[in-house]
Amino acid sequence: MSLANWGDDMKIAKRPSRRSVLRGATMLAATVAAPVPLRTALAADPIKIGVPCALSGPFAHLGLQTKRAAEIYVKELNAKGGVIGRPIEVITEDTQGNPAVCVRKVQEFVERRGCNIFTGLSVSPESLAVAPRLQEWNALYVSSGAGDGRLTADALVPNFFRSNASSPMGARIVSRYIEDSKITKVFAIGQDYAWGHNSVDVLESEVKRGKKKFAGKIFSPTGTKDFSSYIAKIRASGADGLYIVLTGDDNNAFVTQAASYHLFEQMDGMMEFIEYVMVQAVGDAAVGLIGSSRWPFTLDNPISQHFTKAFYQAYGVYPDLHAGELYQAMDFIVDAIRRTKETKTEALRTALEGMDISSIKGKVHMRKCDHQAVSDGYLIRCVKQDGYPYPIPKVLATYPGDFVAPPCNSTTYHT
Repeated sequence: MSLANWGDDMKIAKRPSRRSVLRGATMLAATVAAPVPLRTALAADPIKIGVPCALSGPFAHLGLQTKRAAEIYVKELNAKGGVIGRPIEVITEDTQGNPAVCVRKVQEFVERRGCNIFTGLSVSPESLAVAPRLQEWNALYVSSGAGDGRLTADALVPNFFRSNASSPMGARIVSRYIEDSKITKVFAIGQDYAWGHNSVDVLESEVKRGKKKFAGKIFSPTGTKDFSSYIAKIRASGADGLYIVLTGDDNNAFVTQAASYHLFEQMDGMMEFIEYVMVQAVGDAAVGLIGSSRWPFTLDNPISQHFTKAFYQAYGVYPDLHAGELYQAMDFIVDAIRRTKETKTEALRTALEGMDISSIKGKVHMRKCDHQAVSDGYLIRCVKQDGYPYPIPKVLATYPGDFVAPPCNSTTYHT
């Protein structure tokens, strides 16, 4: 008699004998008490990866991209049997882009949900707040978006890794474009928090090192809606090149207003990185803008094109660079688990140091010296192309990782 039919048999019998009841109870007890092989039980346990990210507030567009990319990545991986025979479970909660909220969410994931692996945090201040707590939590964090160069320099901690391109890398690419162009004088506008300041500082030093004039810089608070006074100051600088380090609604507002004031007819508009969500929001105002890209969806390699197709089929929009960087971070995490055949923090940290993978940007190396991933960097221009509803990122140049990445534990370049 099977357990599935045992309950039905009991309902059919009008007055079961005491002997049959005892026999049935004995069989049930034996079945429940039978030991399950440990390997089978563990194989069913999911590997939890925390993806706390901004799903509301001014950085919500970042969190939405990472959340969607994580969902696609895990769905495909689990369909193939997961990793080391176990499925991946992504845990996502809204941090609002607030460092204090992010720290609280990560601590809850560790202490209440048994999660020791993290990626996807949306902005650098969150990462700068979480990193010092990683050793206390015995947790591993592989960044997919934090750009502040200090995280792999003077703020580096053993359990932090950055698989994404950093702000110095974006500034390096744009500075090379400036060096090779006819631009003579550069002005910069940055968002007034860690990422904005770090990117502008790096570009300023690179521009001066390249023997071009740096005309000045201004920083706008997050949430700025009216950029007219900033645009007036930029125009008055006499610069023929403008470096823009803004994101989200701030970026959209600035580009739209700058275009309406014909600012980009007076000077070249260049961005630390160009976000496709901005391009979709401002439309033709983005045409002609130049900048670095941490990953453009038009990149022509099999993994990149596969992900772009899967993302578009799932959500009806093309993925942005934040989605691509999340994909690469997941590749590093999953490959470390596959190599170590476990999820303990120390083992994963050892595996990640010096690891080489093939991912969405081709060959990528994780430096042991500062836990910074070294991969190609891209210079792109927003162009209109038939078949696309919005301008798309056209790759103008690809720079090797050794040129793009700063020296180990550094945010500046020497050559």
